[in-house]
Amino acid sequence: MQYDPEQLKALVRKHALQFGNFTLASGKQASFYLDCRKVTLHPQGANWIAAGLLDRILSRSGETKPQCVGGLAIGADPITASIVVHAGQRGLGMLGFMVRKEAKTHGTGKLVEGPVEPGMSCVIVEDVITSGGSALKAAESAKEFGLNVLGVYGVIDRLEGGRQAIQQAGYSLDTLLTIDDFR
Repeated sequence: MQYDPEQLKALVRKHALQFGNFTLASGKQASFYLDCRKVTLHPQGANWIAAGLLDRILSRSGETKPQCVGGLAIGADPITASIVVHAGQRGLGMLGFMVRKEAKTHGTGKLVEGPVEPGMSCVIVEDVITSGGSALKAAESAKEFGLNVLGVYGVIDRLEGGRQAIQQAGYSLDTLLTIDDFR
């Protein structure tokens, strides 16, 4: 499936964008909410997002291509899975990983889960970028695990400072859409 930005926008408008009074994960108050799980877990949405993000990840001209992709559970999990499937369909060996919000208290006690190893290059994925906190937490956990973080990719940037926070931390950010696409 090819990435279709207009179809993705229509799906977000129909299923994910809500207006009212909301408290965001950052603690900020907002007049709109983007529940991207309604799109990342939708068959067409998952495919368009994976196709679009994978194209952008692979278009990193001349740069190191990532060996794996992942992000903070739960928002990044369906995006990661969809990208891994699309990469596999293209014959690419891109692996996926998940970053737990807290280390397990049993088993190996890992924060980073999946078939990845220290030294691999990765990108971080996120559904909605607001303050950048979730993406930065995932990036720092991946770095602590030993992964080389090449950048951050998101579905929608709310344009509320996340890009600047991510860039100040030394990472690039690329998103498929911004909130301006819905104004």
